[in-house]
Amino acid sequence: MPSNQQETHNIQAWSLINRKYLGQGVRVKRFRRPKRSQIRNRVLLAVLMAKDIKLSRLAEDLGISSRSVSAWVYEGRIPSNNNIDKTCRLLGYPPHILFNEALIRQSPIVCQPTPSRFMKRSITSSPRSNVILTGLCMVYDFSVTDVSIWIGVHPGTFRKWLHSSHLPTPALQEKAETFFRIPRHILFADCGTL
Repeated sequence: MPSNQQETHNIQAWSLINRKYLGQGVRVKRFRRPKRSQIRNRVLLAVLMAKDIKLSRLAEDLGISSRSVSAWVYEGRIPSNNNIDKTCRLLGYPPHILFNEALIRQSPIVCQPTPSRFMKRSITSSPRSNVILTGLCMVYDFSVTDVSIWIGVHPGTFRKWLHSSHLPTPALQEKAETFFRIPRHILFADCGTL
């Protein structure tokens, strides 16, 4: 019996030592950081990231496997019409925006001139915000200031696009479309009719 109590004591001692050096637990990131070439449906991922919806939660809400939702985003698979309707109702966007087949097939990569980092403080809870454009900055880990410089607009102007759903002039829409390589009717879908 005494040797058994000693083993229990040793296990508890090691447990305390491990907690001290290893911390209280493992922190898991909300979204995995995929390589840019792996993302096929960037718009769907952008909406999910901006609304802070995990792929597994979307799958649970739709009643399907998380592997299926992952295939939509990373492999570019198009879901059944039933799942398209459910997803569009849940996220609040029409199918031609969330599941644009031409854009998914093309899957262009954005050229990043310099390293950049998205700041979480860029997300606001304003009632009117451009979820897709904000989400794309999150997907690519782009700073709002850096994107505005790369596009050639004032940072305050770009923030208006993000936080107030301000519709830019056609010339500025073209600059954003050229940089992100996504049609302007998708980039500025949150801004009303184009």
